[in-house]
Amino acid sequence: MSTHVFNVEMTCEGCSSAVERVLNRLKGQGVDNVSISLPEQKVVVKSTLSGDELLDIIKKTGKKTTYVGVQ
Repeated sequence: MSTHVFNVEMTCEGCSSAVERVLNRLKGQGVDNVSISLPEQKVVVKSTLSGDELLDIIKKTGKKTTYVGVQ
């Protein structure tokens, strides 16, 4: 299980909720924990999925997302 860090452009609670919603759908299917910091525009995901897989999932929200790396 790795901890992946992403920078996601989120301007409001609705933005962070959308990201949280798509990731929480995968709880028990590779995603263990999701932590979102709206002020830092950072998303931290503890998961067995790869960074690329998670990046594709987060991008489905339409938010500009970059993969920072493994923490």
